[in-house]
Amino acid sequence: MDRYAAAGDEAADRARQQERHYQLLSALQSLVKELPSSFQQRLSYTTLSDLALALLDGTVFEIVQGLLEIQHLTEKSLYNQRLRLQNEHRVLRQTLRQKHLEAQQSCRPHNLPVLQAAQQRELEPWQAMEHRIREEQQAMDRKIVLELDRKVADQQSTLEKAGVAGFYVTTNPQELTLQMNLLELIRKLQQRGCQVGKAAL
Repeated sequence: MDRYAAAGDEAADRARQQERHYQLLSALQSLVKELPSSFQQRLSYTTLSDLALALLDGTVFEIVQGLLEIQHLTEKSLYNQRLRLQNEHRVLRQTLRQKHLEAQQSCRPHNLPVLQAAQQRELEPWQAMEHRIREEQQAMDRKIVLELDRKVADQQSTLEKAGVAGFYVTTNPQELTLQMNLLELIRKLQQRGCQVGKAAL
């Protein structure tokens, strides 16, 4: 008798999962209509069905939320590093300007041409330093781009391992845009509360 009850429970679970799959698939199909037509064409019924299956237990929603939080922290950290570098450079420039201004204000008028000539000579190495500052900022920008590219590859790999349709490590701009659209679909489903009800499965 217990065997029949267990089989009935399994059948009911499968029916609930199938219903949940259809709900998610229907919601995805509705959201896809909001995308540009070029991306609508690339998101086949099979891709959307596979995505709905991956979303069934709610784990992917949690993974996407975690990846989003990590991305925001990374972006904030990189932004703060760049800001610190810019502030250091600004302070260097202001310090030199202030030093020159104070020297000119305390200088006797007849010594002013000599002081200005000396300050002009002092600016020559400063111009080399300005070049170094620009190089440092460009190096920082390259570092930021590389770090963000690494973060994207990590996200792609994580979602691919989680079995999310359409995700694999790529740098192809069209594929990246498609993946961004898929992520946006997942986030919209999450915001709509479509992952609610997973506990009923």
